[in-house]
Amino acid sequence: QELTTVRVQDPRVHNEGSWNSYVDYKIFLHTNSRAFTAKTSCVRRRYREFAWLRRQLQKNAGLVPVPELPGKSGLFVGSTDEFIERRRQGLQRFLER
Repeated sequence: QELTTVRVQDPRVHNEGSWNSYVDYKIFLHTNSRAFTAKTSCVRRRYREFAWLRRQLQKNAGLVPVPELPGKSGLFVGSTDEFIERRRQGLQRFLER
C-alpha cells in the first residue's frame, strides 16, 4: 500500500521587526510511492508560495474543489506565536487535503 505523509513544521521568522518580515515553514514529505525517486524531501516555503500553489490548482481542478488556505493576518487578536501556529496548522490541513 502506497503511503505519503507531509508535515508543515519549524516556522522561522525572517527580518523580524522590519516592514519586510516574513515567516517560512519547513515542508517535509515522506513516501513509499514508486512514482517518486526520492522517498523523502524537505523544502522551506512562504505563505505566498502556498497561495500560488492554490491558484495553480484552481486553474486545473475543473469541478474538484480546492481546499482553502488559512487567512491573512488582518484582524487576528493574540500573540504572533499563536498566529504563526494557527497558520502552520492551516497549511498542514491544506496540504493533507
